[in-house]
Amino acid sequence: MSILLFRIAAILCFLAVALGAFGAHALRSMLESHGMLDVWNKAVLYHFIHAIALFALALFGTANRGAWWLLFAGIFLFSGSLYVMALTNLRWLGAITPFGGITRKSAGD
Repeated sequence: MSILLFRIAAILCFLAVALGAFGAHALRSMLESHGMLDVWNKAVLYHFIHAIALFALALFGTANRGAWWLLFAGIFLFSGSLYVMALTNLRWLGAITPFGGITRKSAGD
């Protein structure tokens, strides 16, 4: 099972890099016009950090399987909701993003 977790973590690392590049190039103008570039970048950052943690936990085998699955779910719940919000410009999705997600800058920042 740990080899499967290792492979899933590697795929998630690849996806984080690919989504980051896609957002920086193909989606940049759309994300900037909606003011969602920072949201996309935050989603990619947390996706990548979680994926690297999954990669490390997979090396320890079954000892940390529960933590592995919680981090895996975190990618979909946190980063996934931010990806959808950035692509659809549905700002109300920020309300369902888990705590620690979107922080709005005030006009004076």
